[in-house]
Amino acid sequence: MASPRYDYEQTTVVITGASSGIGREIARRFGECGATVINGDLEREPKDADVPTDELLEDGPGDGVYVETDVTDRGDLEALVDAARERGGVDVMINNAGLQIPKPMAEVTPEEFDRIHAVNSRGAFFGTQVAAEDMIERDDPGAIINTASISSNLAQFGQVQYDSTKGSVRMITRGSALEYAEEGIRVNGVAPGQIATEFTEGWSERAREQAANDELLKPVPLGRAGTPEDVAGAYLFLASDDAAYVAGELLHVDGGWQIC
Repeated sequence: MASPRYDYEQTTVVITGASSGIGREIARRFGECGATVINGDLEREPKDADVPTDELLEDGPGDGVYVETDVTDRGDLEALVDAARERGGVDVMINNAGLQIPKPMAEVTPEEFDRIHAVNSRGAFFGTQVAAEDMIERDDPGAIINTASISSNLAQFGQVQYDSTKGSVRMITRGSALEYAEEGIRVNGVAPGQIATEFTEGWSERAREQAANDELLKPVPLGRAGTPEDVAGAYLFLASDDAAYVAGELLHVDGGWQIC
């Protein structure tokens, strides 16, 4: 089945955490559709590829820009929006940057708890806030999409602190969708399942091993492990006019994981 072809020419898409993994694939897909994609990440160099995301997009119809960004710092997020302003303003904001620290609850330190909440929850909250401010000031409402998780609704062993951040992202998405709807701004979220990608140190290698041994397949009704390519299309849809009447939704892309 052919992939849907969206037209995002003359569209500025800001994505946090787009140097690697799902964020990189989202950026690639928007770039394929002609968008100017601004990657806000701590590191420009990808963990899972040789070419930085902004360089990757130079060979296609779109354009790529890198802005060093710490999503826990609202000032950095404002600078990211300023970079978008230079290119017309934020049309689509994707709060994708995330951190995972798998560990039993009894072993979690206050420092780790604060760090993961600062990246995952605070980053999504203020990323949504600054993007909405730009859209309202320009009187040009767009779409904001937050990367949630199956952990937004389901507990996973050894993931209490991560689950709590993604539950927060779910409610940030729903609450901000309610508040900004009167401005014409649509806020939604995507909830990926078990996706074989680089997320924490060594995760990509472990994920490949798990996929090869069918360890990621057993709980997935669709019968295969997910990839970033499986997830990216949900963001293109939610940013498009096809989703013009969708707000406050959490779109699960998990092969049916949450229905088991």
